[in-house]
Amino acid sequence: MSAQSVRITHPDKILFPDDGITKGDMASYYETIADAMLPHIRMRPVTMERFNHGIGEKGFIQKDVSKGFPAWLERVEAPKKDGSVHYPLANDTPSLLWLANQNCVTPHVWVSRAPELYYPDICVFDLDPLHDDLEALRGAALALRGLLEELELPSWVKTSGSKGYHIVVPLDRKANTEEVSQFAHTVAGVLVRRDPDRLTQEIGKANRGGRILVDTGRNGWGATFAAAYAVRPKTGAPVSAPCTWKEVERGTAGPRTFTLRTMPARLGESGDLWSDLYRHAHSLRRPAERLQALRSKASG
Repeated sequence: MSAQSVRITHPDKILFPDDGITKGDMASYYETIADAMLPHIRMRPVTMERFNHGIGEKGFIQKDVSKGFPAWLERVEAPKKDGSVHYPLANDTPSLLWLANQNCVTPHVWVSRAPELYYPDICVFDLDPLHDDLEALRGAALALRGLLEELELPSWVKTSGSKGYHIVVPLDRKANTEEVSQFAHTVAGVLVRRDPDRLTQEIGKANRGGRILVDTGRNGWGATFAAAYAVRPKTGAPVSAPCTWKEVERGTAGPRTFTLRTMPARLGESGDLWSDLYRHAHSLRRPAERLQALRSKASG
């Protein structure tokens, strides 16, 4: 098999039993939206969330593709404790289709790209509520956007395809993983101190008290987030879809608003809403200085 002849095996396999969505349907979706998706995932290590028996049964996570995989599939080696991992890369449509053929419903990706894996080109904030409360979630997203604006950082937003939103800041790759992770954590800390009744940095669900988690862990070494345009393993096949801040403000873009079945038409109408994201890459040097001033003011 070559990169130009990826054959989808068992295309009639049902992956979303409540919706009748098959493996062939999912592969067709990824092929259709590839031109929009690939610029956002190219050269990023991919962690596959696979469901060989459909989402009605427990899936599994796979990172390493060092054995038993096609020679044409590009991959990148990343160090880990006591060894290394050979991650697949989805740099073209055949690679994206190959992932789909592995029953990979959701490709999760790093915030950095090979070969500069230690220097992220985006910073990700994941707003993760325990319960569906669109009003509170929208307020949290807009508050985060406002704080980033105070730091003179532009931000883009996408639905998570699950319960929350992902807010993204494009970076110039001058700050390393540790610096980006610490910056994001501090931003979240300032945001939580401004609204401690609704927001938290507590990872454990038992300690959240119903508050929305401002999760910055996606920025750590080897951590991932659901790729833009990725399908999520939920009923309805929701998609983690780029949206506009106006749609968030109006409440017309909820976490699961866009789906495998509706996303191609949306792309046809609106195009890739993140197409200009990387042209606005920022340094964190001056925002970090402003952030420290805000942090000191909040603590004073």
